[in-house]
Amino acid sequence: ENGPRLLVVAEQAKIFSHRGGNVTLPCKFYHEHTSTAGSGTHKIRVKWTKLTSDYLKEVDVFVAMGHHRKSYGNYQGRVFLRESSENDASLIITNIILEDYGRYKCEVIEGLEDDTAVVALNLEGVVFPYSPRLGRYNLNFHEAQRACLDQDSVIASFDQLYDAWRSGLDWCNAGWLSDGSVQYPITKPREPCGGKNTVPGVRNYGFWDKDKSRYDVFCFTSNFNGRFYYLIHPTKLTYDEAVQACLKDGAQIAKVGQIFAAWKLLGYDRCDAGWLADGSVRYPISRPRKRCSPNEAAVRFVGFPDKKHKLYGVYCFRAYN
Repeated sequence: ENGPRLLVVAEQAKIFSHRGGNVTLPCKFYHEHTSTAGSGTHKIRVKWTKLTSDYLKEVDVFVAMGHHRKSYGNYQGRVFLRESSENDASLIITNIILEDYGRYKCEVIEGLEDDTAVVALNLEGVVFPYSPRLGRYNLNFHEAQRACLDQDSVIASFDQLYDAWRSGLDWCNAGWLSDGSVQYPITKPREPCGGKNTVPGVRNYGFWDKDKSRYDVFCFTSNFNGRFYYLIHPTKLTYDEAVQACLKDGAQIAKVGQIFAAWKLLGYDRCDAGWLADGSVRYPISRPRKRCSPNEAAVRFVGFPDKKHKLYGVYCFRAYN
């Protein structure tokens, strides 16, 4: 009881980064009654895990003990310890992906002693509501996850939706979040959206059957390593012609997540409606003006037109090598 007690400390509780970046999650360990990092009688074991949304399960990220090092899953080859000093257990994550967002636990074990610290990794990005061609409330939870992935995004967390609501996101359709709950953000209370006499906030429908219940989904995306652009073409195009036009230009038809990221993070502004990969037609307005979303900056949704007969422009995305 009078011996040195192991303490694990994170100098910052939150770290901010973006997709494609590198980040260091801080973690150091000390002994309360000594000035040294370890007692020398036991090997130090450092374990990093990621906490899931229900906090009951943990995903292994990285383990180090002596010369042994092991990373797990999609963290393999992307994570290692900083080890700037003998008591530094900070984790470096390289080439950050959208799925890296979340809370991480640093655990240090020495003999019978252990302690932990938790660090949150936040990503700069944008939350957007999504429903498929079939219309609103047609996705179960698993389909919602796939729909976001198909649009260069991941299903959003509650914290991400809450931050988006604080930034002004107002959407009346309920959507899945990553913890399996169904919620929607309201900044302007009105009768069809919980009642005009209610306070603004994120409305919570609670948790629903992930297989049987059907809603929309809120997706989250971050910046991208590439160029998003409206293709200048002499004629308007059907959907298939739009796909081929982007390919001929050395690119691919853009995804919904990419138009939202370009709009929100890069200030992309274009008043021309264009095809996107899911068959929808949209256009991004950062500077509201007459005939171009006069009341608000937004990615305007035209709909899911007939792919074979309707003619529009197209938005393309060219990835950088």
